[in-house]
Amino acid sequence: MNRSSASSSASSLGDSKALRVVARGGYAVSGVLHIVVGWIAMNIALGGSSGEDADQTGALAQIAETSWGPAFLWFAVVALVALALWQVTEAIAGGTDPDPSKRTMARVKAAAKAVAYGAIAVIAWNIVTGSASGSGETLTRTLMESTVGRVLVAAVGVGILAVGGYHVYKGVTKKFEEDLAGGTGGDLGKGVVAAGVAGYVGKGAALGVVGVLFVVGALQSDPEKATGLDVALRSLADLPYGKVLLGLVAVGLAAYGVYSFARARYAKM
Repeated sequence: MNRSSASSSASSLGDSKALRVVARGGYAVSGVLHIVVGWIAMNIALGGSSGEDADQTGALAQIAETSWGPAFLWFAVVALVALALWQVTEAIAGGTDPDPSKRTMARVKAAAKAVAYGAIAVIAWNIVTGSASGSGETLTRTLMESTVGRVLVAAVGVGILAVGGYHVYKGVTKKFEEDLAGGTGGDLGKGVVAAGVAGYVGKGAALGVVGVLFVVGALQSDPEKATGLDVALRSLADLPYGKVLLGLVAVGLAAYGVYSFARARYAKM
């Protein structure tokens, strides 16, 4: 199959109404998870003790403990896989922008999103089926044992930091409105935009802390620092005025969750 036929096939699959409907559910799942992570983070900021990590895994684990949790997790697996698959079709198709460099960037972003949504789907699958997990931390520890591995961890940290910075930029400039097909007019639309601004800035700040800790962890050969969002948020709470900052980030993460619900309805697909 040549590139043209692959792109055509991907476009046909991406245009499937059934796939797009289920994939929109993936944005709704993301909304629920961000709100739960925000709630856990706020609990930490207020000095409470949470038995779950302040990240996607912790949010899924907390949801799993509810009466409706297993059903939600099965739905999350299906919806997130559909959203990841739709992002794959976008990565292959490459969009319609006449600028080749912008099409390439669109492919890269779609591929990265496909990996991210797919990873969350795997976590949900592991929790609902009781499968083993934790391979991510094991990989980080293994990488820390060599110079090349530490360089890779630092590079990942720089990448995460860049993504966080882009989230802040996207929030401040309201560039996220380009992802929506309507839904930003009227009073309700103003709420969606406000949630998007706060959400992207808050999530960007959280990702920025994660990126910094990955770099610091690599420089200090400390795998405990390069473990993800939960450690980043708890580290933020330990700084001067950190609990206030964590509280603001928690609100931002929850706001991103609210925006994700609007995205489930109005996202361009």
